[in-house]
Amino acid sequence: MYGMVNRSIERMVVADHGEDFWERVKRDAGVDVEVFISHEGYSDQLTYALLGALSEIEGTPLSEVLVRFGIHWAVVTAQEGYPDLMAAGGRDLREFLINLPEFHSRVSMVLPHLQPPEFACSDVAERSLRLHYRSGRAGLAPFVLGLVKGLGQIYETAVEVEPVASKAAGADHDEFLVRW
Repeated sequence: MYGMVNRSIERMVVADHGEDFWERVKRDAGVDVEVFISHEGYSDQLTYALLGALSEIEGTPLSEVLVRFGIHWAVVTAQEGYPDLMAAGGRDLREFLINLPEFHSRVSMVLPHLQPPEFACSDVAERSLRLHYRSGRAGLAPFVLGLVKGLGQIYETAVEVEPVASKAAGADHDEFLVRW
């Protein structure tokens, strides 16, 4: 993953717990990187180790950490790092979610080595849709759930996200019913 992901984890941890806590997370994760470079690639294992250590130290299930990180990513990281792309995504939550499948193709122009997930929407209605998520990276469905919740905050829209199919449970991809 790109360093911006790890920097975002760092920002979330420091905001929630302080710098000393972040240093403990890195130490427990076995990570000796002093500064993550945003556009440099790092192993996925390093990112998973950071999130796992945070979960362990906080005593919070990893799924909850990932939801919180997804919200942080949408509300803080994406808004600050890609304000133009975020603004171009849509005028409201529904439009942004419908346009989400195209979002990573635009980001790929800035990050040429990006290995993005794939999103698709189905059963689009006025106040709901099904969001399909496919990724070569395991275990990140709770992050997507948090992203959608974060987008709800950005668009000041009460949103419910219900997982309806899980790759971890044997489905070929993750699927969420999103209502607003």
